[in-house]
Amino acid sequence: MFKAFASYRGLLALPGARTLFFVGLLARLPFTAASMALALHVVIDLDRGYGAAGLADLMLTVGGAMGAPLLGRSLDRFGVRPVVLVTGAVDAVFWVGAPYLSYPWLLAASLVAGFMGLPVFTTIRRAIATRIPSEHQRKAFALDAILVEVVFMVGPSIAVGAITMVNDATATMTGIGVLYLGAGLLLTRLAPPLEAGGATAGTKDSAAPEPSGLSLWLRPGFLLVLGVSMAANLVLAGSEISITAVLRDIDSTGWAGICVAIWCAASMVGGFWHGATSKPWRLPRLMLLMGLTIAPVGIIGHGGWFWLALALLPSGFMCAPTLASASEEVTRAVPASVVGQAAGLQGSAMTIGAAIGAPLAGAVIDHSAPAWGFAVTGGVGAALAALTIGYQYFARPKPVKAAEEEEADAPAAV
Repeated sequence: MFKAFASYRGLLALPGARTLFFVGLLARLPFTAASMALALHVVIDLDRGYGAAGLADLMLTVGGAMGAPLLGRSLDRFGVRPVVLVTGAVDAVFWVGAPYLSYPWLLAASLVAGFMGLPVFTTIRRAIATRIPSEHQRKAFALDAILVEVVFMVGPSIAVGAITMVNDATATMTGIGVLYLGAGLLLTRLAPPLEAGGATAGTKDSAAPEPSGLSLWLRPGFLLVLGVSMAANLVLAGSEISITAVLRDIDSTGWAGICVAIWCAASMVGGFWHGATSKPWRLPRLMLLMGLTIAPVGIIGHGGWFWLALALLPSGFMCAPTLASASEEVTRAVPASVVGQAAGLQGSAMTIGAAIGAPLAGAVIDHSAPAWGFAVTGGVGAALAALTIGYQYFARPKPVKAAEEEEADAPAAV
């Protein structure tokens, strides 16, 4: 245990590492509160239903999925400072002005704000890939995944509390706009000191220039990593809906927060283990176990909220390691000059996964039973992981000895 803590102390002792993680924690706060605040604004201030609120959130999500690769490429080409300052300003304008828009204009503005939204996750993943030495990157991505769990536990709760206290979302949305502007300013701290044009200084970037054509890195292996990233968020989003459905079915809805908190705590423990262990499990194995362990949760959870919380522990333990491993695989699979674009593509894949997971689980639950929400989303995640394992097995290069024997057995050319 002490050795594990010592390994993280070594990471945090690196120049700029503490700043990176502190900035990452604070800069994500407005992002985690945004979706809930927008939905409550539509329901409370505009007096519309939850379907209309979901559509507004969907527009924000679709815009973000479309814009993430472009913004990631802009980070690679123009550097951190101009991108985060411009997008932070766009977010600030949207959130300060959104309370005064009619619903149709709010939908259009949400799409634009999502497209031009501050690339918080992409910027932080890119900073880890380019500023942290490769021998510390697994620990860095694991610690980042733990901090993501923390901020997602805090952000939405703050938004809900602030809005319901005054039964109005205007002040909270204005505050989110100010926080986005501050987050943009904070993220400039992650810009390399000598950033100029498309070149960035950092651990990975200090290597010799590498070819960066799409055909050289946008290959089946990379696409499968994106697929696993999408599957991970699909499973998480579908499971959140399924937790609520199972508890409602057994008349224990009030325990939902406790169950989710226990799930998140297990994820943080798993993330800590993943970063500290000398023998980490690979991404496909983590995703496979995550899918297989979440699938039976609904059946076990029908025994009561305590059994549901207990059943969530194994999949929770796999959550942060899976997300951390996916980020590490993405940044390692591409040349240094396109890390931002690759991280942006991963962000889009994860956004799409979350957008599919909740409606998929909801539709399954509506047409069957709550337990099937876990089973179907977990099955999808496990299937994609199995596909990745199969590809890696058959795509492995033949051992040199076997190749030489085949060549020796081959008939000589005449």
